[in-house]
Amino acid sequence: MGFTISVAGKGGVGKTTFAALVVRHLHESTGEVVLAVDADPNTNLGSKLGTEPGRTVGALREEMVSKREEPPEGMSKHDYVDYHVRLALKEGDGFDLITMGRQEGPGCYCYINNMLRTFVDSLSDKYRYVVIDNEAGMEHLSRRTTRSSDVLFVLCDKSRASLEAARRISVLAAEMKLSIRRKALVYNMLDSGASGPPMKEMTDFDAVYGLRKSSSVQSWIEKDESLLNLPRNDPLFADAARIMDCELRTR
Repeated sequence: MGFTISVAGKGGVGKTTFAALVVRHLHESTGEVVLAVDADPNTNLGSKLGTEPGRTVGALREEMVSKREEPPEGMSKHDYVDYHVRLALKEGDGFDLITMGRQEGPGCYCYINNMLRTFVDSLSDKYRYVVIDNEAGMEHLSRRTTRSSDVLFVLCDKSRASLEAARRISVLAAEMKLSIRRKALVYNMLDSGASGPPMKEMTDFDAVYGLRKSSSVQSWIEKDESLLNLPRNDPLFADAARIMDCELRTR
């Protein structure tokens, strides 16, 4: 069975940057190809990994609806959809990327969510590591985009609003009885030597970690440069690698 990592949090707290650094660290430390899932309609994960998203699940859905395509004789609709979604996989440097994207037509994301969830479920056994970058907020939980994870990282920053959002995400995950083995709060944008909230105050989480602020990462993001080339001694990358290694040791 693969090890599935989900990343969530309020918008603007750095969850996609953290997800990209985790993808890179897992590949570099294990040599495995990581399945990177961009489940955020804003599709930012690919750019942080140095690649374009390619064909998205949203575009695939619109194409199938507009053409009213039917599976070839002898092929089920599930297998037909699975075949096309596999074609949407974008191969990168140490990872395969699948992107949810936006739908162009009216209606809810239910069908896209189901396609993405089914695809991730079917591929999980084929990858040793799966990293899912969820959209901001709590909608992805209520729509069950993320059904099962070994660890759910919930990011926040110094603001009370993001910390309260992180708590609500943890509570909602428990209320919906999602299959999440561990929940970890990741306190981002810490000044050097500072620490996040103590574990005793965050009883909704199994662990609390801190990520140091990195001026280099902010500069790279503003220039839209790939984080795959970020120096390994960058404090944010070093912290992301340490956090991931800590969680892997809990297996």
